Amino acid sequence: MAKTVLVIDDDPTQRRLLTAAVEKAGFACRTAPDGETGVAIATDANAGADVVLLDLTMPGLSGMDTLEMLTERRPDLPVIMLTATSGIDTIVAAMRTGAVDFVVKPANPERVVVSIRNALKLSSLTGEVKRLTRKAEGGMGFDDMIASAPIMRQVLRLGQRAAASDIPVLILGESGVGKEVIARCIQGASDRSGKPFISVNCGAIPENLVESILFGHEKGAFTGAVARSAGKFVEADGGTLFLDEVGELPLDMQVKLLRALQEGEVDPVGARRPVKVDVRIISATNRDLAQRVKEGAFREDLFYRLNVFPIEMPSLRERVEDVPALIDHFIERFNASEGTRILGAADETLKMLCAFDWPGNVRQLENAVFRAVILCEGEMLQPHDFPQISGIMPEIAALPEVPARPVVANDVGAPGAPGVGPVSVLEGGEVRSLSDVERDMIAFAIEHYAGHMSEISRRLGIGRSTLYRKVREYGLEDETKKEAS
Repeated sequence: MAKTVLVIDDDPTQRRLLTAAVEKAGFACRTAPDGETGVAIATDANAGADVVLLDLTMPGLSGMDTLEMLTERRPDLPVIMLTATSGIDTIVAAMRTGAVDFVVKPANPERVVVSIRNALKLSSLTGEVKRLTRKAEGGMGFDDMIASAPIMRQVLRLGQRAAASDIPVLILGESGVGKEVIARCIQGASDRSGKPFISVNCGAIPENLVESILFGHEKGAFTGAVARSAGKFVEADGGTLFLDEVGELPLDMQVKLLRALQEGEVDPVGARRPVKVDVRIISATNRDLAQRVKEGAFREDLFYRLNVFPIEMPSLRERVEDVPALIDHFIERFNASEGTRILGAADETLKMLCAFDWPGNVRQLENAVFRAVILCEGEMLQPHDFPQISGIMPEIAALPEVPARPVVANDVGAPGAPGVGPVSVLEGGEVRSLSDVERDMIAFAIEHYAGHMSEISRRLGIGRSTLYRKVREYGLEDETKKEAS
């Protein structure tokens, strides 16, 4: 989907000129005649904007005041300032407040488009650096997940509850659905955030090396052991050990894994005494472990030890509402890593990709988008950039429409019920007070987003400090604790 540029300017002529330049360059465009309207559009979860062109001099809410509000509510949103004056003091003040560029009126259309492209590229690079930093530091959270589809709501709720304790978690799901992603989010939302997150693919380890890799070995313990190795359990000490494809472990190693989980200690190969470890175990599999227990391929006692808190990750075809957002996310990532300037996917491309079955799930979608970004010769991904998919799909016109992105339900008492809002009129026909309606809306958002305050503040379009203040004013502290627990 094309990136959206929001033009905030009180001059209608300037708005028309900028709109024409922006749309000619292939971007979608929205306009606002004043700062208040612009802030409302920019913080709208459903409409929103990817870049803002903001006039510095406006009646009412000034450009600088508008910039401050946008920086507070959407710090990741790049803002380009427009002004008829080019005083250095003004430019410095705007840059310090958060503007990424400054264009002097009358704005040259080519200069504006270049500034927009640079702002989008900078935003992609910044987002990718932050994502990689959080991943490396073990600080990924549920905010990092693209999970707006209704079926993902239970996954997020379970993940947030699992993060509140050290309970063993077993993540189930097909290959490529993103089991490691939710494991990292559980770690990042837990008390072990920032501690080591060690991932081990149990199916990729040679059978004769499983014990050494998991539990470590001493120098000279066996032929080829030229140096001491701590092992994955010791590497993860204080943090989380993620055992991917745990169902592929050999039976003799399952016994030793069970002992390590029960005793909280490991026996390195060739060591004289065991080593104590403090490790939180999250395991994952695409196999039916209960069936493997019946077949004698997996120990029943280990199965019950790992399967304390199961979380089922749905396949991509079950959460097709997330496909457009995932495509945008992958395009931004590859723009940052490959230096490309893809703006999005064309409508017919989205239609085709949303209708595809995706047997390889999110991993297959990621690789398909990567290939398409490299193949693409324009600014929008076209169906022919996905030859392996477009060649087996029916005519685009015969495909179903792109599913609408999920809209937050409004019924305070029944999350997920469409078309019902917080009651705004009393039985006698009188309108309820604004504070009562606001309290209901915040209470619903707390329940809907399971007490996840960052997401709540973003969706409601208010700063986190304002949200916490209102939670205290309306006496909703217990609700936030209950949903976050």
